[in-house]
Amino acid sequence: MCLIQATFGQDKSDKKIDNVLPVRGLAIAAPSARGLDVFLQFIEKDLAPAHFNLLILRVDWNYAYESHPELRDSNPLSKGDVQKIVATCKKHSIKVAPQINLLGHQSWAKTTHNLLRVYPEFDETPHIKTEDYTSWPNPYGLYCKSYCPLHPGVHKVVFELVDEIMDVFEAEYFHAGMDEVFYIGDAKCPRCGGRDKAELFAGEVSKIRNHLALKNRKLMIWGDRLLDGKTTGLGEWEASMNNTHRAIDMIPKDVFICDWHYERADLSCVYFAMKGFTVATCPWRNPEIAALQLKNMVDFRQQSARAVKSNLHGIIQTVWSGADGFLRTYNDSETYKATGNQGGDARCLKRMIEEFMKLNE
Repeated sequence: MCLIQATFGQDKSDKKIDNVLPVRGLAIAAPSARGLDVFLQFIEKDLAPAHFNLLILRVDWNYAYESHPELRDSNPLSKGDVQKIVATCKKHSIKVAPQINLLGHQSWAKTTHNLLRVYPEFDETPHIKTEDYTSWPNPYGLYCKSYCPLHPGVHKVVFELVDEIMDVFEAEYFHAGMDEVFYIGDAKCPRCGGRDKAELFAGEVSKIRNHLALKNRKLMIWGDRLLDGKTTGLGEWEASMNNTHRAIDMIPKDVFICDWHYERADLSCVYFAMKGFTVATCPWRNPEIAALQLKNMVDFRQQSARAVKSNLHGIIQTVWSGADGFLRTYNDSETYKATGNQGGDARCLKRMIEEFMKLNE
């Protein structure tokens, strides 16, 4: 806990906001090579002046990996492209945490993503075919594929990718995703079948955390699989209905939890903090809910005992569309004002910027 707190240096800055809200983040997909210049301008002109200090970038396969070139997307970011992002963020004291979705989210709808497409032997549920996906729910319980955490070859590949991306981003934090894991411990898996799902999930979190710790690096994950969907009433998306929630008492306490809730300002960040985890709350597309989540975090930090306060770190705005498309909406003053879901994430980010500026007054 202390290592993570010191990393963001709230005692080394003269900004008022650093003491009120140590972490002010944005989680977004990495831009395309074509959209890189617009993305760099966004960091310079929007994030930096608003006192953002953390950028979680979903890289996944959008990088020209040298360790596993077979896993690259067709037109990925180059090492030079990444260095431009790193340099711009360093200039403004913004930490970058690259993300590769591990364990879950290895497919989307009918598309199998690169890891399982190239290495189908890593698939937890090879008997379920992504091309059979219709919509949710479906007879196969298919939302996103997972890799098998007990496959003897998966971590050699995965950790080579993690090490490479961490080196090129010169990063201290790695975000492993690990949200919405519906396939784990499948009964037909010859390695996982019949095993405790909480132990499987905790084992994978710990394995990734321990690998990162070898180089004094830290792990971030989404927090939904550590919440009990039945007891809390949060259900299968924002929490677990397959008993992985018990893993919260099995994983190292220095894992940084990104606690996402999008439709209500649920207060589970306090639960994580009281369990001993560093946590940030994460909104998406509802500006009013996001503002309430921010207020709650500030209030909790002011009113909590020192031990809990030290674990409540701030807020991380999320964007779940591609970076290029999002920035077209964000930079179009008419589009982002549109009603409904269209432009909601852009409006939400702009609200966060307004609130951050107020906190630093």
